[in-house]
Amino acid sequence: MDAFSSSFLSSTLTFPSLATRPPIGPSSLPQIPSLNISAVRIEEKQPQSLTAEPSSQSSKTQVHKPPPPPPRRAALQTRNIPKKGAAEPSLPVTIFNALDDVINNFIDPPLRSFVDPRYVLSQNFAPVEELPPTECEVTDGSLPLCLDGAYIRNGPNPQFLPRGPYHLFDGDGMLHSIRISQGRAILCSRYVKTYKYTIERRAGSPILPNVFSGFNGLTASAARGALSAARILTGQFNPVNGIGLANTSLALFGGRLYALGESDLPYSLRLKPDGDIETLGRHDFDGKLVISMTAHPKVDPETGEAFAFRYGPVPPFLTYFRFDARGRKQPDVPIFSLTSPSFLHDFGITKKYAIFADIQIGMNPVEMVTGGSPVGTVPNKVPRLGIIPRYAKDESEMRWFNVPGFNIVHSINAWDEEDAIIMVAPNILSVEHTLERLDMIHASVEMVRIDLKTGMVTRHPLSTRNLDFAVINPGYVGKKNKYVYAAVGNPMPKISGVVKLDVSQTERKECIVGSRMYGSGCYGGEPFFVAREPDNPEAEEDDGYIVSYVHDEKSGESKFLVTDAKTPNLDIVAAVRLPRRVPYGFHGLFVRERDIKGL
Repeated sequence: MDAFSSSFLSSTLTFPSLATRPPIGPSSLPQIPSLNISAVRIEEKQPQSLTAEPSSQSSKTQVHKPPPPPPRRAALQTRNIPKKGAAEPSLPVTIFNALDDVINNFIDPPLRSFVDPRYVLSQNFAPVEELPPTECEVTDGSLPLCLDGAYIRNGPNPQFLPRGPYHLFDGDGMLHSIRISQGRAILCSRYVKTYKYTIERRAGSPILPNVFSGFNGLTASAARGALSAARILTGQFNPVNGIGLANTSLALFGGRLYALGESDLPYSLRLKPDGDIETLGRHDFDGKLVISMTAHPKVDPETGEAFAFRYGPVPPFLTYFRFDARGRKQPDVPIFSLTSPSFLHDFGITKKYAIFADIQIGMNPVEMVTGGSPVGTVPNKVPRLGIIPRYAKDESEMRWFNVPGFNIVHSINAWDEEDAIIMVAPNILSVEHTLERLDMIHASVEMVRIDLKTGMVTRHPLSTRNLDFAVINPGYVGKKNKYVYAAVGNPMPKISGVVKLDVSQTERKECIVGSRMYGSGCYGGEPFFVAREPDNPEAEEDDGYIVSYVHDEKSGESKFLVTDAKTPNLDIVAAVRLPRRVPYGFHGLFVRERDIKGL
């Protein structure tokens, strides 16, 4: 979700308790005092080491015993965390950190709640430390044998307390992986070791500015831009090595597993036999991928190809490309018919086409100069959908269709019908709040039909509920599907449950056919569908399980939940108590054991 950062940068105390969330609103917060603290964590008891019983993966696997349950209301503590390999700061570093404090305390303090770390990093949004592979307890039911692999979820988890303004999208990427084998579960949490993470870890303090929250207003942008230039000139960091995050999602294609964020190249990962996660490095596909790519590539389950794009604030604002089944990048297809920068976070593919949404969110220099975000709304813009053949070599066959009021950030699926394309996606009805007031967003899942002969576009809602972070059976990407599993915002970014929709219903009515709410004070994340028999072509589309992390804010405990996708109530099949809480995050992926071994 850190979209324009690499292009944008290249072109241009005693910390109060976070346990109580302040009132929402730009004028509801007091003046922020100096934020001179290196890190914030919920105080948690560390696991004790032990040698696990032999497993099918390794007879010498070292794991950790889960600690006792946390207290019902764990107090948030602030403390300095020693950084391995950190040296005493040099004089330039000390001077630049002092200037950074001046900018954050006097020029641009975090006065608005949506960029105030005390608000953004409260409750289960607060970051956690890394966790080595640690044994988990199955408290309800049993884990299905087909769940043989690892569920991994990505999300923001800043390694240092932000010096000043901080947006939810600005945190370092942390992967939370639950490795499952023969009904046994092991949790591991590791940072994605990006270049940004590594140099800041060594320095012992933040170096790169936060993009979504650090460039609000001309004075603040100029000050932070000048400070970043000074850091580059003195060798504190080299933007050629990447300046972005990998905090948004994961993808598996071409025999590699990647952590993704839109401000940098993908970072290749490896899962070790004991359940640990290793960052192998930044991957540029033999020099053929530059700057960045989408965090939502689409992988065709039948061909093994992956389709992707990048976007930015300078022409071409959109560039489309693909990878063959072996993961080799094919030539770029620049799209110059997109005439202004748009927030293109996701897209859709069918067997014949790729579909892009040019929405009312984009780079907004006027808003930035007057104190707004560098990414903002364009109210007078008419949203449209662009269709291009998925094997296009240039944009000569690109067609655009106006779809007023259709603003999508995520796409669920798309497929071909006779002389038409169908797309299913959550439409954001309150687009003006997309980046600043996530709690005020309402997304309605809609089905859009584009008649390629007449050019007529028709659409209808599939549900009135506030739904996003929706997934399907991965085996149906790019072809007609029946079922969708969507997260219920209550409000976003908190997710109070998951619903199952039948999008094949032709009547204009509520399409929800299944539901599982997590209960009072319990919130989850994006669901993910895992097929019970992925290699069986005769298997029913919904024959599988929905998995997700769920956190109980009353007890402070987190769990891994497995539910039956075929049942109307999405019945609980298994619940795993996690050894410590898992913060709320973004997108995840289930990687089967056979694919893990091939990485």
